[in-house]
Amino acid sequence: MRAFVEDLRRGEVPAIQVPGTAVFLNRGKQTAPLALRANVEHNHVRHDHVVILSIETETVPRVPADQRISVDDLGHADDGIIHVTARFGYMETPDVPTTLALLDPAEAEGRLRLDQVSSFLSTIELRRGKQPTMAPWRKRLFIATSYITADAAECFGLPRERTVIMGSHIQV
Repeated sequence: MRAFVEDLRRGEVPAIQVPGTAVFLNRGKQTAPLALRANVEHNHVRHDHVVILSIETETVPRVPADQRISVDDLGHADDGIIHVTARFGYMETPDVPTTLALLDPAEAEGRLRLDQVSSFLSTIELRRGKQPTMAPWRKRLFIATSYITADAAECFGLPRERTVIMGSHIQV
């Protein structure tokens, strides 16, 4: 992820900076979110404030509010791109807007306008390919089970009118 953010920061990935805050949910900080890459590569747009949010479920029922978030500026304190890790206990329901309200403006490289945040989710659709990677019936079963997922926007408390889902296809 740091390499993509560095390329974006240096202008090697052409993108116009627009006002506002964009939140990209991601599984961790090792890779750049698919939705961030797609937004920059296809729309050539990057928001003033970019929050890459990873949510971790801990092995305790509840995580105290003072231990809920940690911020990583990804190496540059003035580029408006930060990585936030939010920790929740296994009995808690992750709430992204409430979690973002916990961010200190100094750590977030400025005040986030939480009422105007645009959230971006990444999705990957599996398609059956011709490669003999597994038996055809297993491919069908694997693809069928991929559709049995929860609605991420609802799961994380994201307002639907301000949530964009971007994705790609992978052949199995």
